Amino acid sequence: MTVLSKIISPRLPNVLRSQVATVTASSGNRQCSTKSSRKLPTSADVVIIGGGSLGCQTLYHLTKLGVTNAVLLEKDQLTAGTTWHTAGLVWRLRPSDTEIQLLNKTREVITRLEEETGVDPGWINNGGLFVANTKERLDEYKRLQTIGKVMGVESYVLGPAETKKLYPLMNVDDVYGTLYSPGDGTIDPHGLCTALARYATREGAKIFENIPVTNILTKPTEYGNTQIEGVETDQGLIKTQCVVNCTGGWANYISSLVGIHTPLVAMKHAYVVTEKIPGIENMPNVRDHDLSVYLKLQGDALQLGGYEVDPIFIEKLDKDFAFGLYELDYDVFGIHLENCVQRVPCLEETGIKSTVCGPESFTPDHKPIMGEDPRVRGFYHGVGFNSSGMMLGGGCGDQLAKWIVKGRPDVDMYGYDIRRFCPDVAANTAWINERSHESYAKNYAIVFPHDEPLASRNMKRDPLHEELEAAGCVYQERLGWERPGWFTKHGPVHVKAYDWYGAYGNLRHTEHGYKERLNLDYTFDHPEIHENIRAECLSTRTAAGLFNMSYFGKFYLTGPDARKACDWIFTNKMNAAPGATIYTCMLNKNAGIEADLTVSVIDSGAGGSADPSFQGDGYYIAAAGGAAFQNLAHIQTVVQDAGFNVDISDRSRDMGMLSIQGPKSRDILSRLTDAPLDNESFPFSTNRMIEVAGHKVRALRVSFVGELGWELHIPSESCVPVYRALMEAGAEDGLVNAGYRAIDSLSIEKGYPHWHQEVRMDDSPLEAGLLFTCKLKTDTDFLGRTALEEKRKLGARKKKVCFTVDDNVCLLGLEAILRNGEYVGHIRRADHAFLLEQEVAYGYVMNNGEKITQDWLKSGEYEIESKGKIYPATLHLKSPFDATNKRIQGNYEEPTQESLISMERARASAI
Repeated sequence: MTVLSKIISPRLPNVLRSQVATVTASSGNRQCSTKSSRKLPTSADVVIIGGGSLGCQTLYHLTKLGVTNAVLLEKDQLTAGTTWHTAGLVWRLRPSDTEIQLLNKTREVITRLEEETGVDPGWINNGGLFVANTKERLDEYKRLQTIGKVMGVESYVLGPAETKKLYPLMNVDDVYGTLYSPGDGTIDPHGLCTALARYATREGAKIFENIPVTNILTKPTEYGNTQIEGVETDQGLIKTQCVVNCTGGWANYISSLVGIHTPLVAMKHAYVVTEKIPGIENMPNVRDHDLSVYLKLQGDALQLGGYEVDPIFIEKLDKDFAFGLYELDYDVFGIHLENCVQRVPCLEETGIKSTVCGPESFTPDHKPIMGEDPRVRGFYHGVGFNSSGMMLGGGCGDQLAKWIVKGRPDVDMYGYDIRRFCPDVAANTAWINERSHESYAKNYAIVFPHDEPLASRNMKRDPLHEELEAAGCVYQERLGWERPGWFTKHGPVHVKAYDWYGAYGNLRHTEHGYKERLNLDYTFDHPEIHENIRAECLSTRTAAGLFNMSYFGKFYLTGPDARKACDWIFTNKMNAAPGATIYTCMLNKNAGIEADLTVSVIDSGAGGSADPSFQGDGYYIAAAGGAAFQNLAHIQTVVQDAGFNVDISDRSRDMGMLSIQGPKSRDILSRLTDAPLDNESFPFSTNRMIEVAGHKVRALRVSFVGELGWELHIPSESCVPVYRALMEAGAEDGLVNAGYRAIDSLSIEKGYPHWHQEVRMDDSPLEAGLLFTCKLKTDTDFLGRTALEEKRKLGARKKKVCFTVDDNVCLLGLEAILRNGEYVGHIRRADHAFLLEQEVAYGYVMNNGEKITQDWLKSGEYEIESKGKIYPATLHLKSPFDATNKRIQGNYEEPTQESLISMERARASAI
């Protein structure tokens, strides 16, 4: 018998390795199988490729929605590839309300399957225990417990003694605390897929095993993409306009058939199964995130696994790999055994019964890849589940089915949407490999609100990157783009090449100023850089701030049908004359908010990037950079579906964007231009071409921070001279560089939303307080109008509201909202407002499914729960800051002495 104390030695002799039972093969089947004798249908509404967890869940949920003319093709047998050897853990709490909804759906599915089908899916509800070794980790768990209270997930924070009582075999000497979730458990992959398949086929869907896909037929469209036409197999052709790729680590075999690449990698991922452990029966599953291991109950034994810094990449998976495994590399896996022994000491003398080392797919942000690909209409992704396919499968299968049938999911799935990746970045192998490695290695790391990656940085840099880096900019990264985060007083902060955390023979950076700056921000309390952000915010409020927002998406929509297209795509009135800039939403047909952005009506120009030449009507669209490709893809898809004759051009890389904001912004800008900037000549929500320091730019009189100001959309070659001229002209007035951490604070203080935070695709304008952007008083139709008007008749069942908290507490989002002592919702976004000197938080409240009224909102007493503590909160039905918009119009009172003193102190204290 091999015991763990021998296995965790630095190098395990081969003689000992041979004693450990394992299954090793590059490919092969569990049993002999033959081609299906049933004849393939000639057509289907949906064809799913891949019979693992996601394929079976998607088929099951399609039949739930009435789609019975659906076919699942599996090249081997159900569960082949990855699903069959998965650990099958099901946890209920994650630091995301979306993911908790998905997990809840999975649990709902697996607990009803046996009643629906007569097949036991192998659900074991033994509970789960998260182990914290530090205060910061326990704070993270307290945040999970808090959001769980809102979403109906039972959990308890335990001390070391209580933990020991629950799990007597655990070493708690180094434990700070734990989070116990009694609803967690495990699922048997074979039982689950069998039950799902039985339900789906009983309802009329068809499953064919041992049928490999040999080709996917597409046809080009006049909009530059292609459309699915059919699936070819060695048994014949199935005509279809909808294909779902659920092939996991083999995804690119299928994606390549339609000419695209899916951004994921395959790695070897492993666990071992121990011999019998006396006293382990009925214990909860354990995740020790700080030790990066999990211990899963398996009868009277444990499965042990984790996430290491040096996972083994699989350069190319064998196309026919089905039920094989790899030999376990103990030099890689040994660290997990050491850490498991540390947590459960009796394991040191426990034998290993078997090892499982199989292929698993991982993605650059450790999130699945789902949804319709805009490059190939009718081609849906359901891959890249990062070892979470079993526990996320029920929720994701449900949402993917709704994506197919209803056009969009009804949960905020942007974090999983293929459209979050810009195609040029997603096709970059180095970016995929580095980011997937870092996401794997950090999978159990604390999820701080302002975490930034170190891998594959500087993929997309705007023309001002080096200029701002020299000024002390600490950059953030958003899907390839570098954007200013905040500014330090201590000189340039370079982002170094990725060191792979010292893995694969790479030397770890001994000095990494950028990483050290990031660490100052890694907390669930106000960070050490709080005064830096205060200085940037108060300088903007009292003088002026200059924001580099060049990573924004910059699109032009022109052509014969441009006006009709904009009327349909955008919720606000588009019948304005050239020179107007309009804040608007884009909706899906279910009235979910796909974006909020600005659209400027423009005249044909001289042909430059800021003033293009075109025929007919023209519109300039500025979209937040983090979701820019999603916005562009939505516009292109809507145009294609409606058949509009327009031209859509992406000029994002051809222009930069500087936003100068604050009471002194007009004075500073007027020193560099002859254009009149007074309210009458250049009113709010207008745009025009002007010269700034001798360079032609498109100026938009708009604000994202609630101040007098202009956005300057500048040809790339003019960005640096315009920036330098502005900084020189503003020096006497106290103009400062400011970053997105300041934007976050200033915008929430004013009440301006961030899309994908307090405004998402699972919110409607009615619920989000954005009905003012919708042309409901006109006869002009727009996408989502019918659904929105129906919602308006019924009344909002949830409502976005604002709270302020006076106590000294740091709010970050995911806090609970209590009304009269009852949980009614949670905070989506929160930050410190430096002029108000309060925490400001936005979230949604619900009234047990009843209509939300003003009287109901006003009549409640409110509290916010953060990390288990409850604080009094004040409800605001309008922004607590400048609700009448005087500042945007340039109507300022003298700044208070307190704000000036606070600003100077912040500048002095800034790091």
